Amino acid sequence: MKDFFCLKEKNTSVRTEIFAGLTTFFTMAYIIFVNPNMLAETGMSWDGVFVATCLAAAVGTLIMALFANVPYAVAPGMGLNALFTYTVCLAGGFVWQEALAMVFICGLINIVITVTKLRKSIVKSIPEGLQNAIGGAIGLFIAYLGLNNAGLISFTGAYPSVTPGMQPFNAPHLVLAVIGLLIIVILMTLNIKGAILIGIVATTIIGIPFGVTVIPESIFSSSHTVQGFRDVAFSFFGSPGFGSLFSDPSKIAFVIVTIFSMSLSDTFDSIGTFIGTGRKSGIFDAEDEKALEGSGFKSRLDKALVADSFATSIGALLGTSNATTYVESSAGIAAGGRTGLTSLTTAIMFLICLPFAGLIGMVPSAATSPALIVVGILMVEPFGKINWKDFSEAVPAFFTVAIMSFTYGITNGIAAGFIMYCITKICTKKAREIHPIIAGATILFIIDFILKATA
Repeated sequence: MKDFFCLKEKNTSVRTEIFAGLTTFFTMAYIIFVNPNMLAETGMSWDGVFVATCLAAAVGTLIMALFANVPYAVAPGMGLNALFTYTVCLAGGFVWQEALAMVFICGLINIVITVTKLRKSIVKSIPEGLQNAIGGAIGLFIAYLGLNNAGLISFTGAYPSVTPGMQPFNAPHLVLAVIGLLIIVILMTLNIKGAILIGIVATTIIGIPFGVTVIPESIFSSSHTVQGFRDVAFSFFGSPGFGSLFSDPSKIAFVIVTIFSMSLSDTFDSIGTFIGTGRKSGIFDAEDEKALEGSGFKSRLDKALVADSFATSIGALLGTSNATTYVESSAGIAAGGRTGLTSLTTAIMFLICLPFAGLIGMVPSAATSPALIVVGILMVEPFGKINWKDFSEAVPAFFTVAIMSFTYGITNGIAAGFIMYCITKICTKKAREIHPIIAGATILFIIDFILKATA
């Protein structure tokens, strides 16, 4: 084991790596609660998505461990699961089988762009200001979902006079969610490892006397769990799924743009996580970062990106939204994780969760909503990197954030940002700075808006 993972070369030990893997798991384990709750809103089986989430995380992280030998964990991504649920299915009108087909295609695209020089072109095509705006806007969007799911936001009146407001604190569900939020915020402020998971568990327990948490008859997985997994796994082959995805001509542009958006978000999330944490810790060196400009599998960073890409397609086959490398892996890295043994430990922990679907299923949305809010807080950090004093940069950034948040659509925000970016560049006589990929995507966005307007 020491030789396989090159522990001596990386100046680490088995004990340190295992502890780091446990740290990473407990920091990101909230996804096994949150992801099934979110995807179940599309009509998918909660039990099936629970199994798919655990398996996708375990398999993706195992590939990261054995193929790339890096201390990163993979699981269905926050933001990407929101895009899957709220933009593609609930707003876009696609059934979940079709959405899974999009995720699978996205994974294949990511594999191609990861092993070819096309990756370099895509990375360089998106201005840094827009990258930061998209990342922060997704965080704000997730926080809004958490506030809404907690029951804190109320809507009165009827269209077009709908008025948003704050719900009075007289519902047990809302009071419990606020308690959970306070617990997580306090733990995070005190730098307690696994704060989000501890908060979810504590809130679930507190919810029992509130009458919000319902104790299951059995804490173990049942036949419903097995059947649920059968329903979601490999479900997009046929119709509905691949067979119906491109059957409506009016939705083809939306499908293409959505797949592009998924791929874009997944790619930049992963590259940002790898370079941001790897550079400081020494996991990746300068040669690894230069490898982003080449092709093939020449470095640990190349292999890590390939592992991340395969995880998305595998997750779709199993029955969940896009898998991505988790920034929470930084917690394990901070604990000393330097090799794939850290990831192997995390993967094993996800597998251990599988027999306890009944126990996981008792967690109410009042306990997971605070986690969404806190994850949103963590994800808005890129806003500080935007040059708001430069109006030409502030305009596309603002519209990305505002449209994504206020229209309940991640794709809408990206579209608005791209369009306004092109307009500001043209107006400032800098049209030549618009990358062809940005221009092409903007045209697709405009076509999509026209098709929706004339449908």
